[in-house]
Amino acid sequence: MSKPLGKTGEFFKRRDEWRKHPMLSNQLRHATPGLGIAIVAFGIYLVGEAAYDRFFQPSTSAHSHSNSH
Repeated sequence: MSKPLGKTGEFFKRRDEWRKHPMLSNQLRHATPGLGIAIVAFGIYLVGEAAYDRFFQPSTSAHSHSNSH
């Protein structure tokens, strides 16, 4: 089914074994707990704020009253 690795494939396979070491896998996830949830929550906040600003734009007459007394 698959062709044999040969000398070159075995060389690279041995060279890449360090990437599968348990100390190196999922370290970012364990180092930053809750970061994924925080990014999703912040994204929802940004979308909600953009939608709110689009639907409830302040009227232009509200800004003109602050200059005249």
